[in-house]
Amino acid sequence: MANITLFSQIISNLDRSVFNKLVKEHGSDKHQKGYNSWTHLVAMLFCQFAKSQSLRDISNGLRSATGNLNHLGVQSAPSKSSISYQNKHRGWELFRDLYYALLQRLGQQAGFKQVKFKIKSKIFLLDSTTISLCLSVFDWAKYKTAKGAVKMHTLLDYDGNLPAYVNITDGKTADNKGAYDIPLVRGSVIVADRFYNDFHLLNVWDSNSVYFVVRHKENLRFDTVKELELPQNRHPHLLKDEIISLSAQTSKAKYKGKLRRISIWSDEHQCAVEVITNNLKWCANTISELYKSRWQVEIFFREIKQLLHIKSFIGTSPNAVWVQIWTALITILVLKALRAMAKHDWHLSNLMAFIRLNLFVKIDLQLWLDRPFEPPPKPHPQYIQGILFKN
Repeated sequence: MANITLFSQIISNLDRSVFNKLVKEHGSDKHQKGYNSWTHLVAMLFCQFAKSQSLRDISNGLRSATGNLNHLGVQSAPSKSSISYQNKHRGWELFRDLYYALLQRLGQQAGFKQVKFKIKSKIFLLDSTTISLCLSVFDWAKYKTAKGAVKMHTLLDYDGNLPAYVNITDGKTADNKGAYDIPLVRGSVIVADRFYNDFHLLNVWDSNSVYFVVRHKENLRFDTVKELELPQNRHPHLLKDEIISLSAQTSKAKYKGKLRRISIWSDEHQCAVEVITNNLKWCANTISELYKSRWQVEIFFREIKQLLHIKSFIGTSPNAVWVQIWTALITILVLKALRAMAKHDWHLSNLMAFIRLNLFVKIDLQLWLDRPFEPPPKPHPQYIQGILFKN
C-alpha cells in the first residue's frame, strides 16, 4: 500500500525542475500574493481530473485533501478568489510551454508509437475544433450575432495522437488562416481536410519540403497531364490516379508546380473523395490510407471534449480560458502517458473515470494501472478480528 495518494503520484510525473525553470523564464511568481505557479498548476489539474464545475469545487476539493497537500508540493488549499485572480493575471504562456516540455519527455514513450505506414516521413494531422461560449458572458469571443466561440487549430502528431502544435484563436478565424504559423518539419507530411485547400498555404509547405495530402474542393479547375495506372486486382476503392496542373489563373499564380490527384471511394459516405498531394512517388493506396488516418484528429477532439473540462469555463477572461485549455492538454498528455505505462488495456474514458473516483486513495499507481480489478491482498492473520459470539 502506497503512503501517498494516486493524485500525488500522478503529479510526480511532472518534472518540477523543468517547471521551475519555465516559471523563472516567464517571471510567473512575481506578485503571486501567496499563490505560486505550482499551486496554480496543481489546482487546474485537479479541476481537470475531478471535473470541477466551479472555483468553489476546486478550493473545497483540495481542502478536503488536508494532510495530503504537502505530497502535492502545496502548502495550503487556495481560496476561490486566489484561483480566480491568478487565472486572470498569470500568463497562459507558462502552461503552453510546460505542455511542450512535457511532450518532449513523456511523448517519447514506446507505447505512443504507431506502426502502420512504411514511409519514413513524420505524419501530422491538421484540423480545428470550435469551442462554444456564451457571448453575454464572454463578450470578447465574437463568433456569430448571438454566439461566442474560440477555435483550437491543432496539428496532431500521428504517433500518440497528441498535439505537436496548437493555435487558439477567436471563432471567426478561418481554418487555413490559423494554419500559417504551424511549425514545419522538413520531409514530414501534413494531412488535412478541404478547408486547408489554400494554394498559397500549400505552396509555403511545398517550399519548405513538406508533403501534404489535402482533400480538394469540388470546384477545382485543372488539366490532366498524365493518368497513372491503378494496381491490378487490388485496392478497388481507388478510382483514379493522375498528375495534374492547375488551370485557373488565380490558383496557378499561387501554386505553379504539378500535383497528384487521387479519387477514393468511401463506403462510409457512399461517395468519391478526391485528394491532392505534392508527392508523386508514393503508391496511391498509401496516400488514400494517409487521408483515412485524418479521422484520428476527430477522435482526439471528441476525447478532450468528453473527458476533460473545456466545454464550460471557470473564468471569463481570455487568459483564464487559455489557461484552462492548456491545462486540459497537459491532462490528456499525462493520461496517455499513464496508459502507455500500464499493462492493462485501458480505454482512455475508463482510465479517466477510475482516476476521478480514486484521486485521494492511497494505492501504488503502477500496481493499480497494471491490475486495477485485482482484489486487495488478504490481511495478516494476526489482524483478523476474532469471533465474538458462538452458537
